[in-house]
Amino acid sequence: MALRHLHLLLVFCVFGVDAAVFTLNNGCGESIWPGIQPGSGTPQLMDGGFELRPGESVDITAPEGWSGRFWGRRRCSFDDSGKGSCVTGDCGGVLKCAGAGGAPPATLAEFTLDSPVDFYDVSLVDGYNMPVSILPSGGSGECKTVRCVSDLNQHCPKDLQVLRDGRVVACNSACMAFNKPEYCCSGAFSTPDTCKPTEYSKVFKASCPTSYSYAYDDPTSTFTCKGANYLIRFC
Repeated sequence: MALRHLHLLLVFCVFGVDAAVFTLNNGCGESIWPGIQPGSGTPQLMDGGFELRPGESVDITAPEGWSGRFWGRRRCSFDDSGKGSCVTGDCGGVLKCAGAGGAPPATLAEFTLDSPVDFYDVSLVDGYNMPVSILPSGGSGECKTVRCVSDLNQHCPKDLQVLRDGRVVACNSACMAFNKPEYCCSGAFSTPDTCKPTEYSKVFKASCPTSYSYAYDDPTSTFTCKGANYLIRFC
């Protein structure tokens, strides 16, 4: 089957015409179903979800000032009405997430555009389900590539493993696994001074050094660029 390359331009005049193009690329050996959740007050892109076949890319133009997150869903099955489920990253049992977030654990690519520069990161705060990288192009400033290409499922601590048919399909965050303040950066651990890396977040950081490994991992995990387009590569 010939690989398709879809160019889908979604411009919302209320936000202006200046925009960034997100190119979502499936580098995995199987279909994935990207999910998209907009930030508060910004429009939904692509109805929040669609299928992306192996090797396929889709271009999505976001309006000026857009914010939100992208993640990959795996091993999904949907009927003709768009109802079904995904083994990881599911957004309420529907193909088009339409504003809903993905069920953790899921690797996130997060963006805030034009504020006044673009801020972006790959986050493992909600756990990990697949490799994700962000590659800026055509912008000014630091514009660093963020790669989380290690298969953390192969190195996931036993207490954090999500299993399906005896196979590790995702890796929980310690917060989700144990729900304790020291892992969730809550309660007495709700500040950068009191919430420090743990043995679990250090495993995440070792696998993906430029990704958020826990809530206050900002210094090595948030990046900026201005006027760029962004390739988001899964696997």
